[in-house]
Amino acid sequence: MKELKSIIEEINKKKTKNNITFLTGAGISSASGIPTYRGSDGIWIKGTKHYKPESFGTFEHFCKNADQVWQYTFFRKKMFSEAFPNESHIKLVSIENQLKNKFNLITQNIDNLHQRAGSKNVYEIHGNLREMRCSKECSKEVYKIPSEITLKEIDEDLSYDEKELLKCPKCNEDTRPNILWFDEYYNERNFKLDTTLKIAKNSGLIVILGSSGATNLPNRLVEQTIKYGGYVIDVNLEDNLFTKNFKDKKHFYKYRGTILNFLKEFEAVI
Repeated sequence: MKELKSIIEEINKKKTKNNITFLTGAGISSASGIPTYRGSDGIWIKGTKHYKPESFGTFEHFCKNADQVWQYTFFRKKMFSEAFPNESHIKLVSIENQLKNKFNLITQNIDNLHQRAGSKNVYEIHGNLREMRCSKECSKEVYKIPSEITLKEIDEDLSYDEKELLKCPKCNEDTRPNILWFDEYYNERNFKLDTTLKIAKNSGLIVILGSSGATNLPNRLVEQTIKYGGYVIDVNLEDNLFTKNFKDKKHFYKYRGTILNFLKEFEAVI
């Protein structure tokens, strides 16, 4: 990408708003064997054949089918546990080590692969499958999902004892996975809304890696960076909602190719 070197040189001259932020979506994990969400072989297609994603992945559905949603959660945890960080995850760790405190990684993914690869400065804006919290919000506490519960096949139910481990320690109501569902809103406490908007404001560059722009906060982050004079590079195989929303902005660029090839180019110029 011919503009990349000049963008990096301009950012390096700045005394403020000179952070470099990577925004990752499901596309970065596809090389690890994890299906994307909306593709023809997506996780919703594979895992929830009786429901549309917009109805299954909701708090409303959880309230009516808590056991079913938890069973599917442990199926997904099994899928994630069997996957390994790929070269793009590893390359981001190398870039973080070079950029040090100028580096931020904001991810929509809940698969934990960035952390397993060794990334440190990670902000999970859609939550994760390591944690749970009270579905009735009896407190603000977040708990680790009990390690005693075995990971599940798609058709393997939770036992009575396992279900009991998923009760809130304080009020004995059902807990829920600490993730963002389709009928919920971003907030600071669980999804780092204010923190990531501040990061975007202070970023000289946001690089989008494998996200289609289908959710609200990622678009707000891009908008924030451009508003305060930063650049955005959309790294994807094809155009998407980011392209549609920001293609007319002077500081918006697109790179059509693989994430790994872009990261190799990026590392060569920083």
